[in-house]
Amino acid sequence: MMNWLRLRINLWVILGALLVAGGLIGLTMLFLYFYPLPKPVMPDQATLMTVIPAPSMTPTQYVLTPVATETPASVVLNGIGVGMYVQITGTGGDGLRLRSGPSTKDDPRFLGYDAEVFMVKDGPKFSDELTWWFLEAPYDKGRSGWAAAQFLSVVSEAPTSTP
Repeated sequence: MMNWLRLRINLWVILGALLVAGGLIGLTMLFLYFYPLPKPVMPDQATLMTVIPAPSMTPTQYVLTPVATETPASVVLNGIGVGMYVQITGTGGDGLRLRSGPSTKDDPRFLGYDAEVFMVKDGPKFSDELTWWFLEAPYDKGRSGWAAAQFLSVVSEAPTSTP
């Protein structure tokens, strides 16, 4: 191993390496000597940079003007009207699907049972050859949906909750 190293490193290799290193150092020194340095900025010179402020959101104030709307007269159809209490009847014990919209194509929200009482909140709407009323349970506002009028009958007085 030592013999191999002696064959590769001799006086000429060392002198050549020193010559190359000296040349690189000389080139670097010449570059640094002739490279122009930046000139200092004088206070009386004009600034070359203009700062443009970023856009900001301008608050907009909206004024809402109430518009009078005509209140429609309460529609009573087959004895059923908005504000009345109705109960589910005539399902043969199968119950009535209360839906998310006034159509048989709308998804059912829940199943109402025979004799269950609801308050009529909206309607009538006509779809699929049926009359639809929006019902809401007086004891649970979450139990609400559209029901077909053929399975509803009017309750004469408001229901009372039983403990």
